[in-house]
Amino acid sequence: HIGDACATRLVADQRKRPALLGTAFTMEQSFYTSRLEAHDLSPIIPSESERADIHSIIFDELVHGTTTDASRQRYIDITANLAAQGADSVILGCTEIGMLLNKANSPLPPYDTALIHCEAAADMANAA
Repeated sequence: HIGDACATRLVADQRKRPALLGTAFTMEQSFYTSRLEAHDLSPIIPSESERADIHSIIFDELVHGTTTDASRQRYIDITANLAAQGADSVILGCTEIGMLLNKANSPLPPYDTALIHCEAAADMANAA
């Protein structure tokens, strides 16, 4: 499960309170957060209005290959707000979020779930 692969990386990096960004479904349903909690992590979810903005930007812009400075700044601001709430990292829980947030501009260390999942799959294949 992609959540387990990400949780394993977070735990290895001694993270405890990751912020979770993604589609509304990813942020609001338990299928992802429960995997993090099973690894003794305490995910921090954006506020309702922040979740709405994150979701809207994903589907109105990012899935169409569009990025704007305003959207990038909104993601940075949301991440900074989550840091102020005690988040120690940020999970990029949707493949397109990396179009806006990265190591250079994120207020928190970003964890790109797509990349982490691919690396875990490669590790499993190489171990077989």
